[in-house]
Amino acid sequence: MKILVTGSSGHLGEALVRTLKTTNHEVIGVDIVHSDFTNKVGSIVDRDHVKRCMKGVDAVLHTATLHKPHVSTHSRQSFVDTNITGTLNLLEEAAAASVQAFVFTSTTSAFGSALTPPADAPAAWVTEDVMPIPKNIYGVTKTAAEDLCELFHRKHRLPCLVLRTSRFFPEEDDHKQTRQAYEDGNVKANEFLYRRVDLDDVVSAHLLAIEKAPSIGFGRYIISATTPFIPDDLFDLRVNAPPVVKRRFPDYEEEYARRCWKMFPSIERVYVNERARNDLGWHPRYDFRHVLDSLKAGAADLRSSLSRAVGSKGYHARQFAEGPYPVE
Repeated sequence: MKILVTGSSGHLGEALVRTLKTTNHEVIGVDIVHSDFTNKVGSIVDRDHVKRCMKGVDAVLHTATLHKPHVSTHSRQSFVDTNITGTLNLLEEAAAASVQAFVFTSTTSAFGSALTPPADAPAAWVTEDVMPIPKNIYGVTKTAAEDLCELFHRKHRLPCLVLRTSRFFPEEDDHKQTRQAYEDGNVKANEFLYRRVDLDDVVSAHLLAIEKAPSIGFGRYIISATTPFIPDDLFDLRVNAPPVVKRRFPDYEEEYARRCWKMFPSIERVYVNERARNDLGWHPRYDFRHVLDSLKAGAADLRSSLSRAVGSKGYHARQFAEGPYPVE
């Protein structure tokens, strides 16, 4: 199979190309930035470039995007050009080429304001049935691109699966208060309970999506580590999260105490990956249980070997005085 990967010089794109190069598939990497994982340098906004890259392609893994960290540094028009027009170009050329599977990498950020319940409400139980309420141009353009994928499936029978990935970036948290209150490893460990996923598991979900797209046709899936929580936990999670975590993991406090780590006092949302596990046959390996076992084993780095190999990409060519990127 010939697989086109957009954004191949980026974090997920590189991980996909690295993995596909170990298989019998032929991989074409497309990005505006040259790298060892990109062999077609150019923009997906350029329709002619997309047409040339699509020749003979059997499947598309579309990861190229402007991200949330670009909201304060790029214009709204740039987001529309890359995230909407670029996706439209790929869909049109994929449909014309009778591509067998089109997998679009979206984001749980698309849910936007739906992720923050009222102050006196339980934590949000976030499934694919939650209606997105985008709160910035990033969310608006990603949901619009998702809708384009659904349109092309409906009108052209192009098999399209949308994967809404939760956090897998290795950079520090964008909230100053969080960075000041918690070690970075502590933050990421906590997030595996409800809003983080390892890069290796994201890659496996994408490769399964290629296989399943022809039979599924169209679907949206949350790609996040399997949460240990259930709906009955939601009120307590919002009010006082540590005792809820201790009920599920009696051994967590001791391991955290060794490192002077602490649990977040409140958790306001929980991402649910049940549909992805059922429909795609996806079995994410990296979760909070894995975190604790790794800590017990003395691991210095909780990430998968793939995530460590790809490393940190950053989002901008320059550094910022306040945090990894400016917050809108």
